[in-house]
Amino acid sequence: MAPLKWFYSFLQKYNKSIVKGLFLTTIVSLLAIVTPYISGNIVDVVIEDKKYNLLAPMIIVIITATLLRGLCRAAFLMTFETASQNVIFDMREFVYKKFQKEDFSFYNRNRTGDLMSRQTGDMDAIRKFVAQTLYFSYENILLFLLALIMIFTVSVKLALCMFLILPFTALTTLIQFKHVKSKFSNIRKHFALLNTFVQENISGNRVVKAFAKEDYEMEKFTIENEGYMEAELGAARMWSIFIPIFEFLSNALIIVLMLAGGIMAIRGEISLGNMFTVNGYLWMLNNPLKQAGWIINDLQHMITSVERVYNTVNEEPEIKNPKKPVRKEHFSGMIEFKNVSYHAEDADIISDINFKVKPGQSVGIIGATGSGKSTIMNLLCRFYDVAEGEVLVDGINVKNLDLYELRDSIGMAMQDVFLFSDTIEGNIAYSRPDCSFDDVVRVAKIANAHNFILDTPDGYDTIIGERGMGLSGGQKQRISLARALLKEPSIIILDDTTSAVDMETESLIQDELGRLKNSTVFIIAHRISSIKDADLILVLDEGKIIEQGTHDELLAQNGYYATVFSHQYGEFEKIKKGGVF
Repeated sequence: MAPLKWFYSFLQKYNKSIVKGLFLTTIVSLLAIVTPYISGNIVDVVIEDKKYNLLAPMIIVIITATLLRGLCRAAFLMTFETASQNVIFDMREFVYKKFQKEDFSFYNRNRTGDLMSRQTGDMDAIRKFVAQTLYFSYENILLFLLALIMIFTVSVKLALCMFLILPFTALTTLIQFKHVKSKFSNIRKHFALLNTFVQENISGNRVVKAFAKEDYEMEKFTIENEGYMEAELGAARMWSIFIPIFEFLSNALIIVLMLAGGIMAIRGEISLGNMFTVNGYLWMLNNPLKQAGWIINDLQHMITSVERVYNTVNEEPEIKNPKKPVRKEHFSGMIEFKNVSYHAEDADIISDINFKVKPGQSVGIIGATGSGKSTIMNLLCRFYDVAEGEVLVDGINVKNLDLYELRDSIGMAMQDVFLFSDTIEGNIAYSRPDCSFDDVVRVAKIANAHNFILDTPDGYDTIIGERGMGLSGGQKQRISLARALLKEPSIIILDDTTSAVDMETESLIQDELGRLKNSTVFIIAHRISSIKDADLILVLDEGKIIEQGTHDELLAQNGYYATVFSHQYGEFEKIKKGGVF
């Protein structure tokens, strides 16, 4: 019931519109009884009793009722459609905001395509319920009840005969409702899988082409596509069983009318006009029975979709803003890690990390792949929480700081560069959309991106492709660096930011970064050239700091750092000492 209560919390905001729509639906249903009633009177009064003067008024009443029904139907259709769009607008906005508040763990657990299906297919099923199924169910129930009441006013005996069909209809409805849920759950599951596959394949189409794996991907797509098709056919097979039953029960009413009504008319228990009237009400009984199966399908479809969306947004993030956060408008950039450890899925990622950085200092972090370099920065940004120890910024535990203020004070150029489908200027100015163009140019020059930007077709107004397609790896890294620098943050994190640029460009960038005196800079790198001038260098291996100090101090220790330096610079140093340079 919790998912439906959650859904109703959005629906209740538009109760007035829903009530208005149901009121208009009631009028439409009530007007439906006019034509059969008048038609019966035309047979008995006009034709049998030959009161021809009443024919014109009766026809006018039928025409008027028909016009009113049409106008009221148009009004309630628009009312329900408007309400449905408003409900879905609110739900989409709520879900999207919830997605924005989720932490890294949430996105590690959930696939992008699956989350997209919540915002598309599931939302559309919910919208359809509000826009159509809601009024359609109410209208059919109302028509059925009104028809029974009107038939009772004509002949109680005939009405009771038709009433015998209802228990069979109710039983069939319950059986179908019981079986349909699993079918729709299976459909939504396979739809999400198909959506995920297509999303990933389109995003990675360049890799597919590079390895000439089009046929292989087509085979995988066929498997997912067949899975979704089988799920839909499984539901269709179930419908093919129940829909004919509802059709048979609705047609059984005609048989009851012909047999029971015909016998009663012959005996004189009802008039020919009464028979004609009941026949006119018959569609009001038949149609709801025929539509019962489809209504149940749509209803269960909506319930399944609500449950899927609710179960997704009901996940509470592990990283939460403290109830009473420490507010700090500006950070000096003093960082300290005290006995910090972090575990993920029963594996030790980093253990017993200790170091302290003064404001304005630069820190280089080097180590093998998987040694925990990026994890340290993720803990500083509080993308994850430490398992043991403390991460302090200006002497305050990051767990006690306001999340927005903490992250807003950090400029981060990530290892996996993500650029939006926007202009180059828009991507750089992402952190400060209201900044001046001169500011954008200034940080682009610091990141050594200005010259290549001017060489693009429209300069800073050049639209770059999705995820930065159309730019080289080094160009994307430099734009990402400029974006981080534009924030003028207290802390700058460069996660392997210059790995795709040449040595000359890297040297120019390092020189510019060296002039940043108001920011504490963390540089994660594999190349010693990127970090050798740092005030403090941390050497990580298997999640532990095995060496730390300045470049000269680490070389003197003749350990891991000295070995890496020898591999990267050994031959160069020998040649240099030999007097070649």
